[in-house]
Amino acid sequence: MTADDSFGRLDDDDYPAYTMGRAADMLGTTHGFLRAIGEARLITPLRSPGGHRRYSRYQLRIAARARELVDQGTPTEAACRIIILEDQLEEAQRINAEHRHTAEPANPTTAG
Repeated sequence: MTADDSFGRLDDDDYPAYTMGRAADMLGTTHGFLRAIGEARLITPLRSPGGHRRYSRYQLRIAARARELVDQGTPTEAACRIIILEDQLEEAQRINAEHRHTAEPANPTTAG
């Protein structure tokens, strides 16, 4: 990968650009918190060739949501489960909307 390729990927929400230390600093949390939400399978950081965790912006947004819930008193495992369920609900609603859209007649007739 060239330097130009790397710079182009910085706009990619899924590009694992952040080390664990940088991610923890940005979120105002600890490495342990990031490990805990990884163990709860909320996020799965990619690994560098040296085995170090790398996080994407998308993963940091999810981690920030978990941090909000934990700061409000929700246990970490429960916060992770809540976020997973919220994501599943959003996906189900999206699929239902697609099905409703495709089930609508192309040219509805009007009585009249």
